[in-house]
This record gives sequence, structure tokens and C-alpha cells, in this order.
Amino acid sequence: MSNTMNVEIKNGRVVDPASGADAMQSIYVVDGRIAAVGNAPKDFNADRVIDAAGKIVCPGLVDLSARLREPGNEHKATLESEMRAAVAGGVTSLVCPPDTDPPLDEPGLVEMLKRRADALKQARVYPLGALTQGLKGQRLAEMGALTEAGCVGFFQADCPLTDTNVLWRAMQYAATHGFTIWLRPEDAHLATGGVAHDGEMATRLGLPAIPAVAETIAVQTIVTLVAETGCRVHLARISAAPSLAVIAAAKKAGLPLTCDVGIHHLLLADRDIGYFDPQYRFTPPLRDVRDRDALRQGVVSGVIDAICSDHTPVDDDEKQVPFDEATPGATGLELLLPLTLKFAAEMKLPLKNALAKITSAPAALLGIPAGTLAVGSPADLCIFDEQAFWAVTPRTLCSQGKNTPWMKRELVGKVTQTVVGGQTVFPG
Repeated sequence: MSNTMNVEIKNGRVVDPASGADAMQSIYVVDGRIAAVGNAPKDFNADRVIDAAGKIVCPGLVDLSARLREPGNEHKATLESEMRAAVAGGVTSLVCPPDTDPPLDEPGLVEMLKRRADALKQARVYPLGALTQGLKGQRLAEMGALTEAGCVGFFQADCPLTDTNVLWRAMQYAATHGFTIWLRPEDAHLATGGVAHDGEMATRLGLPAIPAVAETIAVQTIVTLVAETGCRVHLARISAAPSLAVIAAAKKAGLPLTCDVGIHHLLLADRDIGYFDPQYRFTPPLRDVRDRDALRQGVVSGVIDAICSDHTPVDDDEKQVPFDEATPGATGLELLLPLTLKFAAEMKLPLKNALAKITSAPAALLGIPAGTLAVGSPADLCIFDEQAFWAVTPRTLCSQGKNTPWMKRELVGKVTQTVVGGQTVFPG
């Protein structure tokens, strides 16, 4: 993605959570990398000037969970549509889970996905390999070969891993080789058949429920195994208040544990389901207001490391059915920034702190050269107008997935330009 063009981005408010910078200054790009912030490098002549007056310039967003639906689910979305959605949302690096069809359990599949994504010259894609063959939870996938093919970690996605012995072996192996295992903590037996949080809402609507303890028990098991094996684990999509106390204690004890939360779980709760609205069906389910508020505090306190979009494009047919038959998930790549800004406004969280959760923090836990405006790092930037209102409609979304609880709602914060490797990729 490199180019030899010299670019100056001027008149913008530059916010770089990694360094703590927040000031009106210029950014200078040479050969696709950041050459200087503030004063121009010696003998710099701009081939192109981007005027960011009235806008905020920050590192490109790093999204820890975006389903691209390829290979195998092209009727839900294509790589082209979702990469367009990523850059339209200011996302320049994204992690894709392995629950494609077939799952990402073979190096050839990973290489093909990476090659297809690179050819589009938009966001950078970091695949997670399947933790077990076929995501069946029985035999471990070839972690070494998958890492060589470009995987940044190993994940079961939403496929249950009921055999603790398999998890134990996986963690021992990963610890030996320095791999990271990603897990969405949920006790499969307690969660079986459930579609909503086990609270008064599910009771009133007569929906099969998933108790919060299904998550917390799984977190406790995982933490115990981390303490035993030293394996680096990332907990994906935390949803329940009691889980946070366990995670906080594990982190305090120095265990190599990180976690994220989906943006919808910071803004919505089970009561928002209303009258069986399938747009509010998520995995894990939206929980009680108390859980939501605890998650918010967890982000502010730092117990939760990062916020992700949990981007899950589904086609209309899969949402226009009864709540308990609907496919869970919502489109999120283009909403991650405005929804994070909404969360920050509601929590009175400084912009820099909120942006850290979707730039520098996820990049750090992935160990990738992103989420920073440090000199020498790739010039991946998001330029946005934090005051711009826009309506979420099927037409304003690039993603093929048009399903979101925010449809026909107005949000604040609009990406005006996205730069990857010094090149403007949005608007394309």
C-alpha cells in the first residue's frame, strides 16, 4: 500500500491517544508513513494537501471483530462491500473471526482471504484462525501453519468448546509457542437454546433465556487455566457485570488477560428489545441495565481494554422472522465511531480516552503497527467531523448488511476521509 507521495494534512485537531497529543497541528506523510507531526521535515514539499479544518484527525480505527462473510456467506455480504464499509467508518485495521464457511482452519484459506483483501487496497485485514478443526471443538487446528499464513490468534467464534480438556491442551500449546487464544466466554450447557438475557424482559416475552452466570462461570474457568498455563488470552464480547470482577482480579494478579466489549452492549439493554424486535438480538444477548452500566464503568476504569463493532452483516430474510428464530448480530463497521462518540458523551469521557478504546488499545493488544500517529508508523488515518449529524438508512450504509437497531436514527460524528498507507481510500 506504500506510495512515494508526500502528503500534508493541515488545520485539523490532531488527537493521538497513544501519545496523549491533542492539538491543532499538521501531519506530514512520506512514502506512506508518518514522517512528522507538528513541524515539517527538512526539505519537505507536499505533492498533496488535505485540509482538515474543523475536523478531528486521529489514527485509523482498529476493530477487533468484523465478520466479512467470505468465504461462503456471500449472500450476506462480500469482501468488497464490507471493506468499503470499513473505510467509510474510518476503520483501517480489522480482525475477522474464523467462522466463515468453510472455517479458517487451513493456511490456504487464510492466504486466499488475505490476498483478496490486500488486492482491494482498503483496510488491513488480520484474520483469526480456527482454534479447533472445523470449529468442532475436538481436535486442535494447525496453529503454527495458520500463524505463518497470517493469523494473529485463534478463536472458536460462537461455536461451543465444551471439552475443558481440549481448551487446556490448546492453552498449553499456545503458551509454549507464544500464540494468543481468543475466547467468547459462555458455558454452553447453561446457554443452550437461549436467545435473551435471563431477566424480567425474557420472562414477560416468554423467550428462552441465557443467564449471566453462563458467562461468569466460563470466565472463572478460563482465568484458572490462564493462571495454570501462562497462556495469553483475549476474552471477546464481555456482557455481564459479575464477569468484570473476576477479570479485574485476574489482571491485578498480573495474568496475561485482555478483553473487549461490543459497542451495542454499552448503549443498549434487554428492555430495548421492546416487542420482540429482532434487530436487538445479539450474541451474547443484551443484558440488564445494571450489566450495561457496569460494562460502561469497566471501559472507563480500564478493566475492559477495547470496544469493537462486532460487525455481523445478515440479510433481511434472517431478521424478518420471530425474535427467537432471527440470526443474531448487526452491521457495525460504519457505526463504531459515532456510537463510541455517543457513549463518550453519555459518560462525559474525554474524546482522547474514548478514541483510545478503538485505536491504540486494540492495536496494542494485537501487537500490530497501528492505532498511533508516531513517526515511522504507517499513515493510517481517520478524519472526521464530530459535529456532523447523519441519518442511518439503507442508502447511507455501504455494508451489504442493513440490519441495525440504529436504522432511521440520527447519529453524530461522520467520517469525511480515511487514509491507508498515505493514500485516500475513502471517499473512493
